[in-house]
Amino acid sequence: YFADPYSAWQRGTNENTNGLIRQYIRKGSDLNDYTDAYIAEITQRLNHRPRKRLGFKSPSQVLWQQHGVALQMLI
Repeated sequence: YFADPYSAWQRGTNENTNGLIRQYIRKGSDLNDYTDAYIAEITQRLNHRPRKRLGFKSPSQVLWQQHGVALQMLI
């Protein structure tokens, strides 16, 4: 996927996700200042956050519904 520099409208989903991440980490922050555990917690929260686009299901719920049997086999 290619997007031109400084063209946020070309990658709306990425910009939306960046906005969600900004609720936890301020823009311009050094990610080395955060623990891996904290980054994992943010990831967990975002993946379990209901999304209108997904019928108010979370990304993790949709993934489990679509690939649940395959995921169980991996565990």
